Amino acid sequence: MNSYRVMKEFERFLKDENLTARRDSIDSIIAAHREQGGGLIPVLQKIQEEVTYLPPIVQNYIALGLGIPPADVYGVVSFYSFFSMQPRGRHLIRACLGTACYVKGIQKVIEKMETGLNVKMGGTTSDRRFTLKGVRCLGACGLAPVVMVDDDTLGEVSPNRIMKLLEKYE
Repeated sequence: MNSYRVMKEFERFLKDENLTARRDSIDSIIAAHREQGGGLIPVLQKIQEEVTYLPPIVQNYIALGLGIPPADVYGVVSFYSFFSMQPRGRHLIRACLGTACYVKGIQKVIEKMETGLNVKMGGTTSDRRFTLKGVRCLGACGLAPVVMVDDDTLGEVSPNRIMKLLEKYE
């Protein structure tokens, strides 16, 4: 892919995603790490914070800016689970799927969130407010069933209370 095409497609992506104001920040991140060996992961982390996900066009733009092959960027993004190539919500909901949470009814809580938010596990709401993800353990078995929203731990959640608890995350 030639650099002119990457630049044009990246500009279109920023416009379509309403992110044109983030362009200078993204360019600054790339410039700050251009000369550093091993700077790809910090660049990906910081740009994902700006954009919320790393689709192929963003990966190609990063590769162009760092002067590395796009395949190297894709390899890192696809290997590490904390990078996402799909749009993410402003808030990440992690529902614990561990034994204690399962026994205490997390499945009913998950079903209520899927219905109430109109999203399936692993997906993002159409307004990009939430991404719903199942995780194996949150380390809070005594509070089961447990859901985390961003860095907030919500313990002893019930299907009746979960949607009310999520209202504060605008």
